[in-house]
Amino acid sequence: MVAPAPAAAASVDDDAELARPFRDCAEILACPISGGRLVPSKRGFVAADGRTYAVRAGIPDLSAPVEAAPRDVTAAVKAFYEATPFPNYETGDTRDTLLAKARRSYFLRALDEQLPPDAVVLEAGCGTGQLTNFLALDPRRRVFGGDLCRNSLRLAEDFRRRQGIDNAAFLQMNLFRPPFRPGSVDVLISNGVLHHTADARGGFEALLRVVKPGGLVLLGLYNRYARLPTLGRRWVFKRSGALHFLDRRLAGGRLDEAQRQAWFRDQYQHPHETRHSMDEVLRWFDDAGVAFLSSIPPADGRAFTAAARLFDLQPRGSGVRRLAVQLGMLARGGADGGLFIMIGRKQGQ
Repeated sequence: MVAPAPAAAASVDDDAELARPFRDCAEILACPISGGRLVPSKRGFVAADGRTYAVRAGIPDLSAPVEAAPRDVTAAVKAFYEATPFPNYETGDTRDTLLAKARRSYFLRALDEQLPPDAVVLEAGCGTGQLTNFLALDPRRRVFGGDLCRNSLRLAEDFRRRQGIDNAAFLQMNLFRPPFRPGSVDVLISNGVLHHTADARGGFEALLRVVKPGGLVLLGLYNRYARLPTLGRRWVFKRSGALHFLDRRLAGGRLDEAQRQAWFRDQYQHPHETRHSMDEVLRWFDDAGVAFLSSIPPADGRAFTAAARLFDLQPRGSGVRRLAVQLGMLARGGADGGLFIMIGRKQGQ
């Protein structure tokens, strides 16, 4: 944990005090362009070269453009989520309902219980910040949620303020230029995000630079095989305009109309996605010096249970076994959109 820094002043158009992590962890923030230290002032955050990053409604805009790739999809994806933030909050959600919903998930319960104490956590691509807010209910942590879409961040920040979640902080950022010093973050989480960029591996490598040696990395991506049922339903919905009962979430009756629309658009109308395999992400890890720890589902074919140890070394299985695991996800209908999670530890001193 970094030493507390002097309180940061809000920008001139925002009277609200910045969230606690911006003050406690001010030393780890960095200009996304120059990499130099950011200093809080009444104008916002100021870099040594004079660049100023404004704060609006308590949310610093620390985003910076990157050189557009030939098939860059940033503008299209940003516009998509500005129109339909995902996932949406339920009417009447509180910190207690957020906690209860998260704890129904074996993964989220284990994550909350097993994260290192006093960790500085970055959720890159936090959307509406439900995971960031949930993890920040533990007062020992400082949890940053970064996203490119301001509408999503506004929902996240509004919920944080209403519920008094002091240890969460939200910022606008481009994940290819994260505004943190290299080696400053204990835990990086990017769940369901990189597959919506033009370069998922490049995004992973850019984010990895801000993780400390020995820090934890959790990546959630659409699976190459388990995503196929969703793509099949997308084809049907596009041509029929109906048959939404084919999706269990849409047919289950547990979602309100705003949530139904958000889920439907995210799963079936998204402008860009890529699909990936366990073996592919293992190559990313190996090439980048990240030691594989575990995965969901487990790479060796075991069942994922409430007793899972996310950060203990687990067998990575053989190529054949990993393929069988992923085909098993396909056979079960590609639950949760066919998402799988790979967990590793950044090596080095």
